[in-house]
Amino acid sequence: MTRAARQSFLGEDSERKFAALTVGLVGLGGGNSHVVQQLSHVGVGGLVCVDFDIVEDSNLNRLIGGTTADLKHETLKTAVAERIIRGLVANPRCVFRPVKWQEAMADLARCDIIVGGLDSYRERSALEDFCRRLLIPYIDMGMDVHELEDEFAIGGQTVLSMPGQPCLWCMGILSDERLAEEARNYGAAGGKPQVVWPNGVLASLAVGLIVQLVSPWMRVPMTSAYLEFDGNRHQVATSNRLKAIAGRPCSHYLASDVGDPLLDIRKIPQSANDDDLPAESTNPSVKRSAFWLRLWKQIRRRLA
Repeated sequence: MTRAARQSFLGEDSERKFAALTVGLVGLGGGNSHVVQQLSHVGVGGLVCVDFDIVEDSNLNRLIGGTTADLKHETLKTAVAERIIRGLVANPRCVFRPVKWQEAMADLARCDIIVGGLDSYRERSALEDFCRRLLIPYIDMGMDVHELEDEFAIGGQTVLSMPGQPCLWCMGILSDERLAEEARNYGAAGGKPQVVWPNGVLASLAVGLIVQLVSPWMRVPMTSAYLEFDGNRHQVATSNRLKAIAGRPCSHYLASDVGDPLLDIRKIPQSANDDDLPAESTNPSVKRSAFWLRLWKQIRRRLA
């Protein structure tokens, strides 16, 4: 029995689809360290792993794959991810960028799906904006611990932000008030409480959404998701915020807002013609390739 046999119910072609998929992971501590591990077990063949940080002692309560030996060697978190992936995936197509994600945009632009594990609201807003412009599905994870009168409350969410569907602003995860509050407290927040099991729950939800989008497992996959996790009651439910705006188009990102912020007219392939355009496909990367080739051709005509 092969390693893929136990998940064959996902569809006859699912193994090939996973091998062809490329997922970008921005931030490799906490939740995304779980995502790295799980996607490797699933058989995803392409991963773009981005994180400029090294392993520190404060990471070891939640960083999957991190060891005490990594502290001594000041191991990069990208190196920990690489160790996990290469131990599970034969000949993976991987890119490991120990930089801020803005310096890895060219690699992230080639991803079919991007998963964010960022603490900052401003950074999450910028990453979603990047994904929306390139028509890339974005999955966002976040968790926090709140001090109540007599206990601590653990909460978090995993959100699927699809082009044309409600965004993080629509769902209330991002707001001007939250960004302003974050700016006022910049540099004074300290380390945010994080523990391994809520991160694992949120990451598993993210991986489930990825599998759902890619494989034939479900005839009608979710096109939008806001899954709230109550860590005290160990319950996951669809947020009432998403239910309240179900069916409404996103008012923050219009169809006319798409465009590649990295487009350099000097690097447009001069040989591109109608024969280069990919056929109609459900694969998001193929659809984006067709879109950009057509755009480049229009630009060249106007400059001719």
